[in-house]
Amino acid sequence: MSKAPPEMDRTTSPISSKAHHHHLKHHHHRTLSPFSFYSPKLSIYILATCVILFILFHIQYSLQTPPSNSPLSTSSWSLMHQWQRVINTTTTTLASSSTNCTNELISLADKLRHSVTFLPLKDLRYTQTALQGHTWFMSSMYDTHEEYEVQYQQFPSENSHGRLLCLKGRDKHDGSWNSYALAWPETLPFNATLMKGLTFVSYNHYNYDNIWHGLSAMVPFVAWHKKNKCEMPNRWVLYHWGELRLNMGLWLKTLMEATFNGSPYIEGFEGVLGDDEPVCFEKAVVMRHNEGGMSRERRMEVYDLMRCKARMYCNVSLEGRVAEVNDKGVPVIGITMFMRTGPRSFRNQTEVIGIFERECAKVDSCRVMVAYSNNLSFCEQVKLMSMTDILVSPHGAQLTNMFLMDRKGSVMEFFPKGWLKLAGIGQYVFHWIASWSGMRHQGAWRDPNGDKCPYPEDDRRCMSIFKSGKIGHNETYFGEWARNVLAEVKTRKMEEASKKTSSTGCACS
Repeated sequence: MSKAPPEMDRTTSPISSKAHHHHLKHHHHRTLSPFSFYSPKLSIYILATCVILFILFHIQYSLQTPPSNSPLSTSSWSLMHQWQRVINTTTTTLASSSTNCTNELISLADKLRHSVTFLPLKDLRYTQTALQGHTWFMSSMYDTHEEYEVQYQQFPSENSHGRLLCLKGRDKHDGSWNSYALAWPETLPFNATLMKGLTFVSYNHYNYDNIWHGLSAMVPFVAWHKKNKCEMPNRWVLYHWGELRLNMGLWLKTLMEATFNGSPYIEGFEGVLGDDEPVCFEKAVVMRHNEGGMSRERRMEVYDLMRCKARMYCNVSLEGRVAEVNDKGVPVIGITMFMRTGPRSFRNQTEVIGIFERECAKVDSCRVMVAYSNNLSFCEQVKLMSMTDILVSPHGAQLTNMFLMDRKGSVMEFFPKGWLKLAGIGQYVFHWIASWSGMRHQGAWRDPNGDKCPYPEDDRRCMSIFKSGKIGHNETYFGEWARNVLAEVKTRKMEEASKKTSSTGCACS
């Protein structure tokens, strides 16, 4: 069930107001007072002025006694009369001063509202080096980075000098038309909508439909959430190349729902933003570097939390594979073959499955499961991975599911021809995820045979052919590889079985 849209507060200028405000949704609260920008210091000043006026008024009242006929009384009354004139003059001066100060503060606040400068979210000066340095997304801002922790920006904060983050524009095709600015809470831009609560703002140079790309963008938010007493976001704002995105892929959205105890509300600003109407956030956390800067230990903690929360969400036992044994008391070893169709699938998957089934049959309590991730729901994938000790799969996004296995699970990866020379560092992402999530990447097999390329095989143009290639097999190599991994896993599980462990629940439950 989706969350209701988070609460928002409309801050309207005392000078300018749009006629369409009455069309805003019920959760837009309008604040029409011209003194909405007063600071605490100004309030103290006005209070002090009122106290002084109150005292002077009482002094004046106490002097309203008719004089007697005595010379002393006449003299005293004369002095009192003079003092009364002083009081009247002072009162008038203070009242005038208070009015002048108020007018000056209103004028100053208007100037501050007008002085808020919006800059393009996508800075075109740095598009050729977008992934270098800090980034071109919100290029005037630097991240907060504690050693070994996630890199982030938070508003308001000491670094922002107490200013809030404001966004303007909701273009889905050109990020340079969307913009950002910082403003003090008392002097938000004219016609700004203030959104209450915590907002997560995500920048991702990949996309949110691919489960690996999307997960990489979400990991730092989970890390911040865990580090900050499990604080929950009221909404998410998603950007890809500076362009607004309105959806996550179903797998990713379900994982975030499990992790944050509720379906993520993805802000689209419908009915809120006009062409020149900004939105400001009471509290915002911005991530634009994926997992960058996090230590391996911190990443493992994040993957542990997501694994635990996903299992709770899907009603899967938190005890893990250690608790499962056969009728002889021998720990069960589960091999899952996550197959693909089309690009990067096995040419003869029947032969490949047969090799692993034969090697598994030689090991007591071993079983093989064959599955296609595109045929499984999120919870079906969670359940399958919870029963998996060895994941066998071609290179592809489906391997992202590996973090849902128990720690120390094994991964065996397969590539088509040509990837080693031409695919770049992206071919190692699942080796990295294995390390970050506490798994063991048991190596990769790269097919030496495949489609012919009309250019030299190290020519970059060949990658367009090799990228979607299929994967052959080597029975001898696959058999020996499977035996070695099975032997290692069996030894480890026997050792673990002697140590009874139990789980008491997830962090951030």
